[in-house]
Amino acid sequence: MYTGITTDVQRRFSEHSSGGGNGAKYLRSGGPLQLVYQSKIGTRALAQKAEHAVKKLTKQKKESLVLKNPEGPALLAMLGLPFSR
Repeated sequence: MYTGITTDVQRRFSEHSSGGGNGAKYLRSGGPLQLVYQSKIGTRALAQKAEHAVKKLTKQKKESLVLKNPEGPALLAMLGLPFSR
């Protein structure tokens, strides 16, 4: 499961899906991609902290997170990160 941050989800997903130079090399040989979860998070710094916390989760915990589909503050709470506006 790939985890990343961006200011434009559709653009970034297209870059990864096209297999071009702007997509992650990790995703180029994995077949068709599917976006399964996205959440808006206040600042870039907070998004980077959330990304780091999600990347440390096990695959099972990531799948659970996708099923729960928490939005911004709820996601941050699940990850043990403070929410600031």
